[in-house]
Amino acid sequence: MNDGNERAYRTMGSGGVAVLTIGIITVCVGIITGILCIISGAKLLQNRSGLLF
Repeated sequence: MNDGNERAYRTMGSGGVAVLTIGIITVCVGIITGILCIISGAKLLQNRSGLLF
């Protein structure tokens, strides 16, 4: 019975580390994507006066 508890404890520990890692990566990717969108939008607004229709 004690062996099952240890196995569950290890599984929960490794699962927690995996979820935490994925969360950190997701936050970083979201921040980078947001920054790139802001920069791209600013460049479009800056160059809109040069458009000819």
